[in-house]
Parts: sequence; C-alpha cells; structure tokens
Amino acid sequence: MDADVIIVGAGPGGSAAAIHLARGGAKVLLLEKSTFPREKVCGDGLTPRSVKELIGLGVDLTGWIENRGLRIIGGGHRLELPWPELSDFPGYGLVRTRANLDDMLAKRAVASGAELHQGTNVQRPIINSGRIVGVVAKTADGDVEFRAPVVIAADGNSSRLSLAMGLEKRDDRPLGVAVRTYFKSAAHEDNWLESWLELWDGDRLMPGYGWIFGVGDGTSNIGLGILNSSESFANVDYRAVLNRWVASMPAELGYTPENMTEPIRGAALPMGFNRTPHYTRGLLLIGDAGGMVNPFNGEGIAYAMESGRIAAETILESRQERTDLARERRLEQYPVRLKSAWGSYYTLGRAFVKLIGHDQVMKIGTKKALPHPTLMRFTIKLLANLTDSHGGDYMDRVINALVRLAPAA
Repeated sequence: MDADVIIVGAGPGGSAAAIHLARGGAKVLLLEKSTFPREKVCGDGLTPRSVKELIGLGVDLTGWIENRGLRIIGGGHRLELPWPELSDFPGYGLVRTRANLDDMLAKRAVASGAELHQGTNVQRPIINSGRIVGVVAKTADGDVEFRAPVVIAADGNSSRLSLAMGLEKRDDRPLGVAVRTYFKSAAHEDNWLESWLELWDGDRLMPGYGWIFGVGDGTSNIGLGILNSSESFANVDYRAVLNRWVASMPAELGYTPENMTEPIRGAALPMGFNRTPHYTRGLLLIGDAGGMVNPFNGEGIAYAMESGRIAAETILESRQERTDLARERRLEQYPVRLKSAWGSYYTLGRAFVKLIGHDQVMKIGTKKALPHPTLMRFTIKLLANLTDSHGGDYMDRVINALVRLAPAA
C-alpha cells in the first residue's frame, strides 16, 4: 500500500501531523497499533500551548472543561495564578481525557483526508539504499507492507521504529515518571489545575509535583510526576508515593480507595530531546518518540502537536522541490527548526531538572517562592513556556533574553 507519508502512531502528535499533511494535499497513511478509544497515561490537562494547536487544527472546543490557571499548594501556602494574558496564546487551558482526545483527533485526521489503519502494529522498517521507504506491520489479516518516501515516527517513548533505525535514547537528557488514577470527586468541574509541590518519600522531598485535574465527568485525574535527577529515583515506589499522598488529604475531599475508578497506571516522560537526530534517512521523529516533553513542567501534548505541525510543514515544503537532493536538504531542516523553537529553552530546562534534584533546593524554593505572587507569575510563565515572542511585558523580555543566551543543544 503506497502513500506520500506514513505516520506510525495516532496520538496527538501523529494525528496533528496527519491533519496538516492531508490539508496540504499529501496522501497520508496513519497507522495505530491499538483501536480507538484507547487508554493513555496522562494528566489530561491542556495548557494554553495545547489550546493554540487545537484551535489551529480546527477542533470544536465547545463544551470542553476550561481552566483559568494553576492553583499551587506547598510550604503551607496556597496560590491561584491565572494563565497569562498574551498575544501568542489563548488565556485559558482545557481538560480532556486522553481516551477522548486521541479518538477525536484521529477522527479529525480521517475527516481531513488521512487514511487511518487501527490494529496495525508496525514491526520493522523497510530499508532501501540505507533509507526508510516503508514499514511492515502486523494486522488481523497478517503482515502488510506500507510504503512511502517519508515516514514519521510518532510511536511514543519506546519508539520501536526509531530503535530499529538505530536511534537510541540519550543518557545525558532527563527522564520523568508519571503515575495517575481517577477518583469520583465533587470537585470534578474545578476550573483550576491544582499542583502540589511537596511529594515526600519518607523524609525525602521528591523533585516533581502532584496534580489534581477535574475532568468534568464526575471524576478527577490525580497523579504525580517525578524526575530522575534525584539519587533515589530508581528506588522509589511511585504508586506507593501516590497512595500516601492521596491518603494524607482531608477525608472530606473523598479521595479514598472506594472512590477510585481506575487502577494506578504509569508511564515514562522522555524530556529535553532525549532521542536524536530528529531526522535521518527519510525518518522524522515527533513528540515522545523524539523526547520532546518539556523538562520544566512535564508537558508533552503541546510539543507533540507542535512537532507534528513543524514536521508536516517541512515535508510539504520538500514536496515542492524538483530534485531528490533539494528535497533531502529541505527535510534536513526539520531538526534545525526544532532546535530554533525549543533547543535553548530545553537547555535551561535540563539545568532546572538538575537543580531541583537536590531536595534542599526544592524545600527552599517551595517555602520562599510561593509567598511572592509576582515571582510565581514569572515562574509559571517560564515553566509553562508561555511568553509573547515579540514585545510582551518585562517578564516576557527577561525570559526571552535568558532563552536566547542559552545554547541550543
């Protein structure tokens, strides 16, 4: 089966790429190993970065649960910080379960002209003269070959396709672990994303945060994310930490075992470009496959959709070139564009991850920073990567200057 582009993985990044490519006139095959709707471990919270991409995809957001900003709890303090008012991003976030979000985006890809194949588990690349020219996938009807001159790996953190092409993870980049579950909750329509900055494993303060996001369907998504910058990272029982944290909450909140509606599930968070190069021999990596989770806050959906858009734009431009050499040079601009977009910011993020790996830094930061709303508004802009690229207020200018000074790597 032939196409212009094959996309392996129909998560937010893969479906976003498929939508943009199909709109641009490309014949797209979107291959998904599962069948929709399917479960994915995620906090389900969408910041204004994600909302901007969803709007660009033409998604109807009517009826979605909106959030005003972050409610931060820690060090005996409780602070509500609205999302910043910016020209580059909308001033609100959303909550949507991944089972619903991914299903909806995949359907939108089909409506845009992409061809979706569910239950199609890619086994290996097809190589010709050193380049990927397609994939072999296991289906209900047996092994099937799909061929295209360009392939996108959107198959998540493990990215079997990337590994088959010789692209290993980088040990010098941060990694996180997230675990989450759902509880019946009277606060399921809370219009703040709640973040708890104190996660304890015995007497150790962990580098990460816990979250409570109201889903709007009678439940709240409750989970935590922890970074590998702590020496104890490999020895932590994350599910036990989650259970202890939830058990410490006031009983009237109702986060008790009998109100848990789903088992605790976990997933890795590949951060700061932890798999490179993002383009090689006909293969582009997007989202988690390329380790594009924000090291500052663990956000992955926005960067998956953004990288899908950038990949699609690059591929569509390459299709306008007249020679193989010109097309290849255009595709080689994809990792350059990613570095330009986030390389310096992720360098700062990696430094941040190392810093908060020291529990004394976490303790001091939690106790000293939270009482200062202005400082926290600056911090939220930095951590969520929400500034205006031109102009903006003094916070935007300071953050943008810091990013420009950091090397893109």
